[in-house]
Amino acid sequence: MSQQQLQQLSQELQEIEQEIEALEESVEAIQQQKTEADEAIEALESLETDSTVQVPIGGGAYLRANIQDIDEVIVELGADYAAEFEQDGAIDALENKQENLDDRIDEVNSEIAELESESSELEQQAQQIQQQAMQQQMQQMQGQQGQGPDE
Repeated sequence: MSQQQLQQLSQELQEIEQEIEALEESVEAIQQQKTEADEAIEALESLETDSTVQVPIGGGAYLRANIQDIDEVIVELGADYAAEFEQDGAIDALENKQENLDDRIDEVNSEIAELESESSELEQQAQQIQQQAMQQQMQQMQGQQGQGPDE
């Protein structure tokens, strides 16, 4: 029975580890979104109407473009929605987006901490089962040694 329990705990630990890895990847993706928002905020703060910028068109190719009006900034809001803002409004929208991303990172990190705690508990259970099995083996060995031939 203890071997079966160990196998079950091992499987649960592997599943938890996979969940943790997926959540850590999620945190990295959210951090990337924050970095992109940071870069956009920096650009919006430094650009003016009639500035020349490099615009990515895909495939690692860029075009030079002149900004006609810095107060016509389109910002993705999420869920396939976007809105047009003036320069300061766009910065505010991006900062709000960053705050939401920070909240999401905190939530995911909390999930990771809970899973790590659960993993630690399962590892302790596995160690206890292993120790009990070893004690039983020792007792069996001692019992066999104590039984000698009848004199």
